[in-house]
Amino acid sequence: MDTATHAKPAARPTAKPREAPGFYRPDNYRPEDSVAYLMRRLISSFASEVQHELDPGGLTHAQWVPLYKLHMGHGSTAAELARLCELDAGAMTRTLDRLEAKGLVSRLRSCEDRRVVNLALTDEGRRAAGQIPPALCKVLNAHLKGFTAEEVELLKSMLLRMIDNGQGVQKERNDPA
Repeated sequence: MDTATHAKPAARPTAKPREAPGFYRPDNYRPEDSVAYLMRRLISSFASEVQHELDPGGLTHAQWVPLYKLHMGHGSTAAELARLCELDAGAMTRTLDRLEAKGLVSRLRSCEDRRVVNLALTDEGRRAAGQIPPALCKVLNAHLKGFTAEEVELLKSMLLRMIDNGQGVQKERNDPA
């Protein structure tokens, strides 16, 4: 088994509350030097290449994300998928309408609660969802060309730290105690 592709996720170090460093200052701020700007450019490049890979199957970015989340068992209703995909309910409904029209998703009214509509992948939807991981791996590996396994793990650990820091900021803002 190739350990590089089956490596454990990077461990999240315990974040200690401390003063935020002043890496950026308004008097000399340049967007092109911003970590957030660079990450946004990376996400745009990644999304564009994934779209290119999945285009022959007719899946757009807006469609493959919820399709794959359903495939992974993350969400079973439109409301759950909207929350997971960070979309409003209307946008998710339109996306699901398109996926249903393509024969990839079916809507099934719950027997327990008729107000609830569960989502299920069709056989064609499972086949389409099966094409997503190879496309994601191809694009990720292309973007990580020239990196060592250690550098990839370091990058992941740094990104996880930033995510944790951002969640801490949100928590402090929402629960100022």
